[in-house]
Amino acid sequence: MSGPQVRIAVLGEREPLWRAALGAELRRRRAGRGESLAEAAARAGVSSQYLSELERGRKEASSEVLAALARGYGVRLAGLLAAIAAQLDEAATIPARRPPRPGAAAPSASARPRRESSARR
Repeated sequence: MSGPQVRIAVLGEREPLWRAALGAELRRRRAGRGESLAEAAARAGVSSQYLSELERGRKEASSEVLAALARGYGVRLAGLLAAIAAQLDEAATIPARRPPRPGAAAPSASARPRRESSARR
């Protein structure tokens, strides 16, 4: 399905969360259809507040809710899950960079841990 590209936030060295990928995919599908939260939520049989929380990656969805959302977007559950899995796979291949902390200096050679000499072992 074509539509706006949505990137999943990857923080630090961690893998992205399933709920973040689900939210990004749900928002991409809704935006691609030009629908409001209320319209998409009504078709899936969930509240617009709950759909909003799902799209923002704040809530986990049960398998029943996932099936209802898939039906609401006119796709099979397997298709929705495959799209989410593809997003997770793509996000995992993007090298994660942690932004430097404000005021933190770059590590110097003297700040690196030293190797123990063979005499100490």
